[in-house]
Amino acid sequence: MSESFKIVNLGLPKTGTTTLTRALRRAAIATADWKIHRRQTADETLIGQHLGTILYQDYYASGDPLARLSRFRAFNELSHAGLKHSLWPQTDWALLDAIEKHHPKTRFLLNTRNPAEAAASILRWGNMGTLRLPNTNVPGLPIGYGASEAQLARWIAGHYAFVRRVFAGHPLFLEFDIADAAARHKIGAFLGTKLPWWGRANARPAATPEPESEPEQETVSEPAQPEQAES
Repeated sequence: MSESFKIVNLGLPKTGTTTLTRALRRAAIATADWKIHRRQTADETLIGQHLGTILYQDYYASGDPLARLSRFRAFNELSHAGLKHSLWPQTDWALLDAIEKHHPKTRFLLNTRNPAEAAASILRWGNMGTLRLPNTNVPGLPIGYGASEAQLARWIAGHYAFVRRVFAGHPLFLEFDIADAAARHKIGAFLGTKLPWWGRANARPAATPEPESEPEQETVSEPAQPEQAES
């Protein structure tokens, strides 16, 4: 049986990444999202680490950003928007190219959401839009920018344009709008697997401030070995 392909999502926070993670996990695809938890691995070097931190550690240690992450098949919410550590692997072509070179059958996804809606959601999400993004150097959003919805929306649209240009014509790339009614079927067809769930995770009324917390964690059992072989 050949190695199953990896799945890497290049979306930004508050654009539907939690929805995608829930859908993948309910399809029994072992998915790493934002941070590695004790229940997900026995490797003490990974527990409690942000996914972006691990990707860069392994990229510079061995050249393969996924070297210690063989337990997982899918990788989502790659970034870590902190004041001390601000990591954005989904904007780093050298790192993405390294993933593809070491795992040439990797499928890349880009989930999109209306930039203005995503920007408004970021501004409601704890202090991400009011403190962390405006006060750290983020690719495309240097210190001093990102405190307004208009600036965040322009940054989000710019990221979409970057990914589209980099992956233009790539046979293993899929862009989808998280609000597209057909998104579930497009993703399932692209990955060659049925998604038993699709909806909206982490949804809150527009007027409700969103508390600062890590993405919702699924309790679905994830297989130690991928369930689907590479075709």
